[in-house]
Amino acid sequence: MTEPFDAVDVIRAKRDGGAVAEPALRWMIDAYTREYVSDAQMSAFGMAVLLNGMTREEIRVMTDAMINSGERMSFAGLGKPTADKHSTGGVGDKITLPLAPLVAAHGVAVPQLSGRGLGHTGGTLDKLESIPGWRAALTNDEMFAQLRGSVGAVICAAGSGLAPADKRLYALRDVTGIVEAIPLIASSIMSKKIAEGTESLVLDVKFGSGAFMKDAERARELATTMVALGTDSGVKTTALLTDMNVPLGRTVGNANEVRESVEVLAGGGPADVVELTVALAREMLQMSGVDADPADALADGRAMDVWRNMIRAQDGDPDAALPTPRETHVVTADRDGILVSLDAFEVGLAAWRLGTGRARATDPVVHAAGIDLHAKPGDAVRAGDPLFTLNADDAGRFDRALDALAGSYEIGDTAPEVAPIVRDRITAA
Repeated sequence: MTEPFDAVDVIRAKRDGGAVAEPALRWMIDAYTREYVSDAQMSAFGMAVLLNGMTREEIRVMTDAMINSGERMSFAGLGKPTADKHSTGGVGDKITLPLAPLVAAHGVAVPQLSGRGLGHTGGTLDKLESIPGWRAALTNDEMFAQLRGSVGAVICAAGSGLAPADKRLYALRDVTGIVEAIPLIASSIMSKKIAEGTESLVLDVKFGSGAFMKDAERARELATTMVALGTDSGVKTTALLTDMNVPLGRTVGNANEVRESVEVLAGGGPADVVELTVALAREMLQMSGVDADPADALADGRAMDVWRNMIRAQDGDPDAALPTPRETHVVTADRDGILVSLDAFEVGLAAWRLGTGRARATDPVVHAAGIDLHAKPGDAVRAGDPLFTLNADDAGRFDRALDALAGSYEIGDTAPEVAPIVRDRITAA
């Protein structure tokens, strides 16, 4: 078959700052999925996108082409509204765990297709696999049955048929220095979420030291782009711009984050985790036409009931003991004062060095590894008080983790100004 376009022409058009015509751009994505366009050619095109950007129309076309590279799911037959959440990732970000059952407790189906961690940010599936027996891989029939029935929520791995073009391009971006290109980030996230078939979507777009986007304005640009893509595709989409300069909650890891999530579902837990969970739940319920205060379902146990049913439905035991570390190490305060700062990236890096994450996709994670935080910025501490407990299965990991933590915090004499977690709400123009 004679190809209608040439990859070199498409690369040149974007290299020279022009817009790529829709037919050529759709062909480029399709030809790359078919492996007609090489990795070298697509990386050259990606670098041109990083340097010169894309118009909103180009991003829309590219996202749609990536969606069309695979299957598209539909939840129209469930008989109830569907809502999903996507986070751009952070340190201690266990929000999906309490959020999915909280929203489902109000009669909204929550198909949460999640991923695994790579680098310092943990993956939702890695956390849940701390629960004995819990299973991430579900068939479409199992997922639909769980959503249709009394559970109403599912957290599972995405199938291989959703946006296969993105799977190839995602791996390429990581090794060619083009990860930061907002058009490529936005099309990657939204192609999967739109293909998933949910009716509404709330995006938790983070900024700060522990986030993918360090700068708030770049995060805002990404959020605005993704909201537009969802809206253009008929998915009701909003975004919350949230602060990730300080780790969320008081645990960073896998099993310890599950424990903290259960505390939230039981009506307790750290204030920041509760605040963000409830804020995202309100967005999801509002877009689904449900007038309710989600905080009530945390207080009265309804969300906990859904959690337990959701874990059981995926062969997990909600009452089973979670993994505990073989080794622990406590870091204490060296003076009286107030914890002034706590850098999310450095804490995440320390946790990663303890075994919470992976350097390669095939690496295992240590479910018992992680860090328990005994103080957050604004808390008063005395000399000798515990600041962190490091958890690992191998004591040999502590030294490198301690190196990362050494510059992650400051104890001073004046309480810092505590910034709100949710900085802005972004809706379709």
